[in-house]
Amino acid sequence: WTRLAANQGNAPGQFNLGAMYFTGQGVPQDYVEAHKWVTLAASRAAGDNLKEFAESRDTLAKEMTPAQLAEAQRLAMEWHAAFDARQE
Repeated sequence: WTRLAANQGNAPGQFNLGAMYFTGQGVPQDYVEAHKWVTLAASRAAGDNLKEFAESRDTLAKEMTPAQLAEAQRLAMEWHAAFDARQE
């Protein structure tokens, strides 16, 4: 259900999926996927969630190599483009 919510653009669902990838809860631990989903959540959130999601994204980035971070950002941009195309 978390992945379904995330894929539908639900910011809390995206954040939760990112947290799952960060900890390896129910999915293989993967910092690139974690950062991608938390970045997407931060881009869609508002209010207190925006601050929490952005801080989590920045904390996670400190654990990643520059190559991992670049890959996560690329994947997030690709997801955004595909999602926006589906909404048209």
